[in-house]
Amino acid sequence: MRRRAAAALAAAALAFAAPALGTEETDDSRFFGAVLALVQQFVRAAAASPEPGAVHRQMDEVLAGRNAEANRAAGEIFAELASEVPPEHRATLAAIAKDLLVIARREQARAPAEAARERAIAARKELHAMGLRYWDEAQYREALARGDRIAVELFEAAGVVGRAKR
Repeated sequence: MRRRAAAALAAAALAFAAPALGTEETDDSRFFGAVLALVQQFVRAAAASPEPGAVHRQMDEVLAGRNAEANRAAGEIFAELASEVPPEHRATLAAIAKDLLVIARREQARAPAEAARERAIAARKELHAMGLRYWDEAQYREALARGDRIAVELFEAAGVVGRAKR
């Protein structure tokens, strides 16, 4: 799910910067380079770590402004955008940019909880398809006793019966 979000962000940034590709002006080239550098930070974070939690932490570092390369790229992008905005509206543009970062961080923080909920629902459906009731602790204990690791893992992923009950 986070990888799709990173891909969507990358696609949006590239689409936003696409007009710069058609020009040969140095400023547009720098702007496009800054967009690419920023997008690369998100894509690298998503691609470099097989652990979903690590991706979340890396993305949060970028969104929180604790990544020097991302900060530099974002600063260049903002400066280019602000240069075309009348001076009296630049403060409003900066406020909107900050609010967008707050929204992005909030959504990034919300993603793990949503993923856990989706896993629990999928596990409950799989248990039901196997003829098991996800809320039935006796069935959970029976799965433990017979060594049915798949059923045990599904019971635990369903979030109703925990490892502490083993």
